[in-house]
Amino acid sequence: MTAFTVRVPDETADRLDQLAEKLDRSRSYVAAQAIEDFVAREEWQLAEIEAGLAEAQRGEFASDHDVAAVVGKYVKSARQS
Repeated sequence: MTAFTVRVPDETADRLDQLAEKLDRSRSYVAAQAIEDFVAREEWQLAEIEAGLAEAQRGEFASDHDVAAVVGKYVKSARQS
């Protein structure tokens, strides 16, 4: 496991300490979990963006009919609410 220093505003450190106390965990554990969650989410999002760009480069787009069907589905449900 690698250790490193991260500088955060005092308010953020205080909030982190409060969370750690409520979770009965160390500040280090909560910070590491937050970093892991952030990295996983960013990796997923970037992978999805890259996949979408690759589809677009291959010319794989939704047809006008497909888009209209999706939009129509949500417009109808909004009007019925």
